[in-house]
Amino acid sequence: MEFHAGDAVMHWVHGLGTILRLEERDILGKAALYYAVQIGDLTIWVPADKFLGQRLRRPTPKTRFKRLVEQLATPGEALPADRHERKLMLVELLRDGKAESLVRVIRALCAYKKVHSLNDNDHTQLNRAERCLVAEWGQVLSVTPQEAESELRRLLESIVA
Repeated sequence: MEFHAGDAVMHWVHGLGTILRLEERDILGKAALYYAVQIGDLTIWVPADKFLGQRLRRPTPKTRFKRLVEQLATPGEALPADRHERKLMLVELLRDGKAESLVRVIRALCAYKKVHSLNDNDHTQLNRAERCLVAEWGQVLSVTPQEAESELRRLLESIVA
């Protein structure tokens, strides 16, 4: 997978960013290629190695993203009541950084929240997933973050536990 300066990308943890450049950097005496990615106020360096596809991806195509957004109004999968099991499950779901996974986590946690209290980790994971999805939503569908956030809230309100 190759990116160019100015390309929009999704980082698996930090969300939507823009490729600034590809640069050779010397880390601990070893030269390697890294992508400089601007994510908000943060510039991160992502190794251009065999794991690049697990760290960065292009935003979801518009037609596929629209289908994903529609899924937000449907109930999510059941989450374990045990907080440790739930945390492991959420981490595993989010590991690939795909928009589909973000939607699954948001749906599951919102459905869970209608019946149980969310703990700090649940809130953190929900906020992170929503932030990443809203940023990608704005990029892919050319809407403001406020419009994406408003539509997200509207769709999530229709989830029945």
